[in-house]
Amino acid sequence: MTDTAITTGTAHPSAPDAAARVLRYDTDDVPRAFTQDELGWRPWLEPADEDALTEEQWEGLVDRSRAKSDYFRLLVRDPAILRARTLTDKDVFYNAGDGLPRAERELAAAATSRVNGCIFCASVHARFASHRSKRPDDVQRLLDTGVGGEQDARWRAVIDAAAALAATPPRLNAGHLAALTAAGFDEQAVADVIHSSAFFNWANRLMLSLGEPVAPAAD
Repeated sequence: MTDTAITTGTAHPSAPDAAARVLRYDTDDVPRAFTQDELGWRPWLEPADEDALTEEQWEGLVDRSRAKSDYFRLLVRDPAILRARTLTDKDVFYNAGDGLPRAERELAAAATSRVNGCIFCASVHARFASHRSKRPDDVQRLLDTGVGGEQDARWRAVIDAAAALAATPPRLNAGHLAALTAAGFDEQAVADVIHSSAFFNWANRLMLSLGEPVAPAAD
């Protein structure tokens, strides 16, 4: 892999107002099919330098370990927005003591990513959904055949609601909410379906506009 600098900035590369270099790659290792395999991701703009992050940027990361990720070091150019984004993500997906079980939050994220064509996000959240639900074949069917593939009534309701929210303009209506209720979801769980889907409807667009997935290197 090589990259070519198209533009350069004179400001420090970690500064929020620095002009990031545009990166180009001379390899054709972008996956073209949805998968549960672990994929890489590479940015089209140069991420901030980990060694030069400011204290404000470390706070924006929330978890210091995220500085190892090109994606988060790219987003940390605006630390306040990244912090708000990360805390929202954690609240939507990790506060799973009540409401929607974690497996179905991940299912909603995977279904949204499938609709939006975000191969990287779909791979991550399909793996999580498979692990949490112990239903890898059903998750793989979602990836292989799309949101219209055969599923049981409970997962059908989650997937349909997620797909409706991902549409442009959104198509979510009272019928989707009624289907979720009929499938056994209470009001809090229904809200969690909406939050999980809506968050990834935005997150997919962000990731798709900033970089591309990369197939794992062959052994």
